Amino acid sequence: QVQFVESGGGLVQPGGSLRLSCTASRTIFNFEPIAWYRQTPGNQREWVATITGALTPTYTDSVKGRFTITRGNPKNTVYLQMNSLKPGDTAVYYCNFQAPLPRWGQGTQVTVSS
Repeated sequence: QVQFVESGGGLVQPGGSLRLSCTASRTIFNFEPIAWYRQTPGNQREWVATITGALTPTYTDSVKGRFTITRGNPKNTVYLQMNSLKPGDTAVYYCNFQAPLPRWGQGTQVTVSS
């Protein structure tokens, strides 16, 4: 089964930027839309962004214009560029397929605070 490893999180001040990386244990094929999700304590994991094999991105409304999802090269990587970060973006970020597999990676913590 595919495994995902997320990295790139950290502590950043409001208005700052971070670039998250996701590495899958195999190639992510063009027919597999890949997504980023996030979760805060006590809440359900929520969808953040998806990129299709045709490189069409979609975003949840709260991050539109601030976040950018891209596929990487090698073709087992996906990135999330996060700009103009807000305290409300604080969460653990995960990647998975748009139709997520039941097994999730460890995630990467993003904390936006002054």
